[in-house]
Amino acid sequence: MNLVSLTEEIVKSLVVHKEGVSVKEFPTEDEKVILIQVMVEEDDMGRVIGKEGRTANAIRTLVQASSALGDNKYVKIDIDKF
Repeated sequence: MNLVSLTEEIVKSLVVHKEGVSVKEFPTEDEKVILIQVMVEEDDMGRVIGKEGRTANAIRTLVQASSALGDNKYVKIDIDKF
């Protein structure tokens, strides 16, 4: 599965405003790093970040594990609001 679509599916399952989710991949200088930016509405930030960042870390762990099964690149996920 594509890492961007996996991230999008996970985030959309957590938020209330599913149409307000935007997930994009950006190029980095290092070929072994994938940068994924997640944009959600302000009301949904707490759901995606979680208490003390636990939900965000769980998302990062799942996507990193999926990357290890495929091309084994390091995945950075930035979460921000519109």
